[in-house]
Amino acid sequence: MADHSVLEQPVRPSARADRRSGVGESGAGLAASPFRVDRDRIAASPYFARLAGVTQVVSPTGGGLLLHNRLTHSLQVAQVARAIAERLAAEAGPLLDRLGGCDPDVVEAAALAHDLGHPPFGHLGEQVLDRVGRELLGLPDGFEGNAQSFRVITTIDLHGPGGAGLDLTAAVRAAVLKYPWARRGHPDPHPSAAPTPPRGAGPLPGAPDAGSAKFSCYLTELDDLVDSRDAVARAVGPWQQTVEAAVMDTADDVAYAIHDLEDFHRVGVLAQPGVAAELGGWLRDRGGLAAADPSALGSLRPGADLERLRRRLHTKDAWAFDDEAFAAAVAVVREELVDGLLAVPFDGSMAAERAVAEFSARWTARLVAGVRVLPEPPVRAAPVALATGPWHEVAVLKFVHRRFVLQRADLASHQRGQATVLTGLVGALADWLSGDDEVRLPPRLHDLVALAHAEYRGLAADERLGPDPDVDALARGRAVVDYVASLTDGQAGALLDVLTGRSARLWVDAVAL
Repeated sequence: MADHSVLEQPVRPSARADRRSGVGESGAGLAASPFRVDRDRIAASPYFARLAGVTQVVSPTGGGLLLHNRLTHSLQVAQVARAIAERLAAEAGPLLDRLGGCDPDVVEAAALAHDLGHPPFGHLGEQVLDRVGRELLGLPDGFEGNAQSFRVITTIDLHGPGGAGLDLTAAVRAAVLKYPWARRGHPDPHPSAAPTPPRGAGPLPGAPDAGSAKFSCYLTELDDLVDSRDAVARAVGPWQQTVEAAVMDTADDVAYAIHDLEDFHRVGVLAQPGVAAELGGWLRDRGGLAAADPSALGSLRPGADLERLRRRLHTKDAWAFDDEAFAAAVAVVREELVDGLLAVPFDGSMAAERAVAEFSARWTARLVAGVRVLPEPPVRAAPVALATGPWHEVAVLKFVHRRFVLQRADLASHQRGQATVLTGLVGALADWLSGDDEVRLPPRLHDLVALAHAEYRGLAADERLGPDPDVDALARGRAVVDYVASLTDGQAGALLDVLTGRSARLWVDAVAL
């Protein structure tokens, strides 16, 4: 097994700013730094603007609720990531340089780009597109939101001066790679084979032969992953994020843990009694719950779900988990969230808004201050990570969101409808592509088929697709996934109405094509 500790290999400074194509800048840029140019290209991309219509948790198209969407989430991740980068640069600059560098413009650009490939309907959309991609369309690497984001910036988007992608620097491309491996095969040995795989490298639940659950590039973009990592990632192990990717990933965790709780407090979904009973029940009966047999740990027992989280973290993340830190995290979340923010129902008043803003600012500052640089991180950790206390606090905050929002029956029924929309949309587009009406295909879908066909034809010629690949079928499947993943929530529903004959508004709904 290879040594995945810090590698003492210097990174050539100019390599960080190398672009993939070598095409020069067109016109007078608005920024002198190549990394700020990258940030500006990402912010100007239509894929970035599209995120305003893409779900964070609940679809922004329904009910008039003022909730975070993928655009506001990305902006907040960028804000937190830059704050972390600037603090670490001031406190640990020489160590960061030895680990490959941590430029605030790079982490901000990566944060803005990290969700560009996010499909309609949130993480549910990822799961549906992955399943139908593998089972219906025959794509071995299916769909993954992080891999789709990398495909957008390197291949699909055309807002850079090069022939494909945004033509971003190697540093920014590498910083987008949360999971710097393919679904299977690369690197060798693949992280899924490790005794303690890195986060995300384990098998997909329910599909153990499908490869890693999380990964950051499809086979079509593997050369880009290798090129960007070769340029900037020589100071970290082959399974580890660059420093800048780790900062972006940590900022994503911080934003997710805080801002979704704000949303559902505002709309009255996150009710104080249930959260108080679960956290308080665990704190009162911590010893009894820990000693209980799993079969006796009924879900109706206060604290049982939180105890299951504790056991799962103890098993899955033993390298970072600490029982006393977990207990302290439950206590502080009980005090700050249950006895603080949730104690007074949100009524839309200025006082209520102030309470939400103060909670968000206090927790963001707390977690940003809790980020540490790890000179020699273990295989399951990145060079930058939350310290022990804040790591457990984020785990508990995420638990509250998952248990009291994501597991609600009314949300589940809503999501089943969204899954039906996506499944039907993929099937309808796949049927269209398999017919003889190619002349009248939507122009963008036609272009995506041509692009994917050229990619898979090249991979087949290099014998990278295995024996006798069906290049046409692979190209059609990838094009359908690319097309659907580029829609907003509203466009997905409207397009399905068009393709199933339910829409009578030809020149309105058909614009989604």
